[in-house]
Amino acid sequence: MIHINGQSKRAMNLVDKYNTRAAAVDSLLCIGLDSDFARLPEEFIHYEFPLFIFNRWIIEQTHEYASAYKMNMAFYEARGDRGISSLRMTMEYLQQEHPDIPTICDAKRADVPSTSEAYARAVFDWFGFDAVTLNPYLGKDALQPFLKRADKGCIILCRTSNPGAGEIQDLPVNGTPLWQVVAETVYKDWNTNQNCMLVVGATYPEELKQVRQMVGDMTLLVPGLGTQGGDVAQTVRAGLREDGSGLILNASRSVIFSESPAQAARQLRDEINRYRTA
Repeated sequence: MIHINGQSKRAMNLVDKYNTRAAAVDSLLCIGLDSDFARLPEEFIHYEFPLFIFNRWIIEQTHEYASAYKMNMAFYEARGDRGISSLRMTMEYLQQEHPDIPTICDAKRADVPSTSEAYARAVFDWFGFDAVTLNPYLGKDALQPFLKRADKGCIILCRTSNPGAGEIQDLPVNGTPLWQVVAETVYKDWNTNQNCMLVVGATYPEELKQVRQMVGDMTLLVPGLGTQGGDVAQTVRAGLREDGSGLILNASRSVIFSESPAQAARQLRDEINRYRTA
């Protein structure tokens, strides 16, 4: 908290930054920079840091349509030290050229508290991300090093977009599916700094609708549009808040590996907005 004229005021965090950006560009589209080296166009692979050069080009093509950028750590870790350097360079480029665009580290972190503390420092302080995806399986104490960072976003896995999600997430806990228990726990107990979000896949629109009903105005990160087959109309109708926001709708491969990333991003942004206004 900060204090102005004797009154407390919550410091800006990812939720505020995202809402400001989404309103400024009239977009809920988050672009995933899942820059798989094996799929890079030929003209990029001969650079010393091909993932960064590719990312910079994608950002130049798409930033006017992007409400956020999400980077999956796996594609950078898989390229060793140059991959990690490319991720750091991408973050520095975004911070310098587009500081108003929120950045999400898709790492699904969680561990014993001392290890989570190191993870939080790496993600938030060294790389400089605004938010990170987190795994709730270890419980609140494991996530506390992230949750206590009121200026940052904690995006917690709830109902993931993969086909096998239900194998664990549908298991009943006193008659309630585990994913519903996670949603309720985050909403009621873990969101004391108002910096939590939930991950709910576009491939499960009915569950997305239920999560929206359970968590009120909480913002939801929704992967699974595009290549994974999530339907835009169903997703927007199921998850949108009454104010026309509350969703971070992620598309990765369908945008960044298309023939024209700018056109793909613009078309998807416009399609989302058609259903927002409907």
